[in-house]
Parts: sequence; C-alpha cells; structure tokens
Amino acid sequence: MQITRQADYAVRAVLYLSRLGQGNRAATSQIAEDQHIPPSFLAKIISQLSIAGLLHTSRGARGGVTLARAAEEITLLEVVESIDGPIRLNECVHSDGMCSFTESCPLVSIWQDAQSDLVNRLKDTNFGQFLEK
Repeated sequence: MQITRQADYAVRAVLYLSRLGQGNRAATSQIAEDQHIPPSFLAKIISQLSIAGLLHTSRGARGGVTLARAAEEITLLEVVESIDGPIRLNECVHSDGMCSFTESCPLVSIWQDAQSDLVNRLKDTNFGQFLEK
C-alpha cells in the first residue's frame, strides 16, 4: 500500500504550517516553493484540506493559509483520508460479500488486524508530535 503523491504533499503542507505555529499564515506560493510542490497541484490540495476543516484560507494582502486547529489536534489520519479517502488495505475488510472466500479465507483476520493497526497508528499521530523532535 502506498499513499498518493497528493496525500504526501498534503502531509508536507500541514507539517510546514504546523512549524509556523497556529495563527501564522503562509502564502500558498511559499509553501509550494519550500516543499517542492507544483503550485497548481498544491492549490487543489489546500482546497481539499480547507473543505475538510483542517486549514483556513484567506485572500488579499494579508491572506494566506493557516491551520484551522492546533497542530496537536490534527492527526495524520485526518490529512491522509481528507485527500485519499478511507484507508482500505483490501476490499474484503470493508465490504461484506465482495469476496466469495470470506467465510473460509484464513487471510481476512490478518487484513483486518493490519488495517486496524495502520488506522490506529495514524489516528494516534498528531502534527504536534513532529514539533517536539
């Protein structure tokens, strides 16, 4: 499993803003330049993160992008899922009836455990933790 490049860019943008501190603004162009993200691609990502309630955006001379909440209140899971949607290691973990082998498959519990471990790890990781390092 690999997150999309778009989700990776979203994580880097939120981390960048976390390092600035809550309430401090950054221009999208500055984030794009500092994080080596194509500006047009970042604009779309910022929009998605804003819709998800993770960022605030404002236009004008004093405009820019800020965190919508403290870095400690934004999880890695929220950022990844706001871009890529729910994490799904295998269809059989989420959808009953998707696999005709579910009843007898010895792998279902492994997929479920791995899914749960990954989701919990991302949910338990917030951007404030990266500032302590």
